[in-house]
Amino acid sequence: MNQEVRILIIDDESAIRNTLKINLTNSGYKIGEASDGKSGIKLITEFHPHLILLDLGLPDTNGLDLLKDLRSWSRVPTIVLTAANDESMKVKLLDAGADDYLTKPFGNKELLARVRVALRNIGMIEATPIFISDDLEINLSLIKILVSGHEIKLTNTEYEVLSRLTRDHGKVIPQMQLLKQIWGSASEDQTHYLRIYINQLRKKIEKNPSEPRHILTEPGVGYRLV
Repeated sequence: MNQEVRILIIDDESAIRNTLKINLTNSGYKIGEASDGKSGIKLITEFHPHLILLDLGLPDTNGLDLLKDLRSWSRVPTIVLTAANDESMKVKLLDAGADDYLTKPFGNKELLARVRVALRNIGMIEATPIFISDDLEINLSLIKILVSGHEIKLTNTEYEVLSRLTRDHGKVIPQMQLLKQIWGSASEDQTHYLRIYINQLRKKIEKNPSEPRHILTEPGVGYRLV
């Protein structure tokens, strides 16, 4: 299975990248590497990693900011590498969406164990900001929606609903989960909110809104994007 797993290393220290690459390659993983945040984001969209090892101190951006940006469009497992053994920073990383963190220096056995746990807990999710299905293209990193090559405009709430379906495309997202994530826990019984926005989205992205091909309803459960 490891040979199918792609891991992206984003770290500005070449010695650390080389060590990580050797150890992970020897364990059967396919490795991509970037030395700064800008090239890291570019490689995410090209390499489609299943897991990211992200250094907190990058030359062109803060690793925490890059993590927050990544989490706006992907749930790909991310382990942060940090030299700071600071509890408050670790809390910030976890709150920002890190799945785990490793404090430098760390051993190879611990690294491999953390990688296995992250992949097991989250599953095989590719980090890609682009979803394409027939005439529909959703680019989460650019916040752009195309239907038959033409860009369509969504309201902020419409985009929030669509982006959350996109991040877990193919999976059924329960109504209660969507309501809580978008409108807060106090709105969990307001399912009509969701129906209104799902109908509005279908009018904008479906050829025949009454017979949707992209946003499907699972009666009594929720919605999924296919």
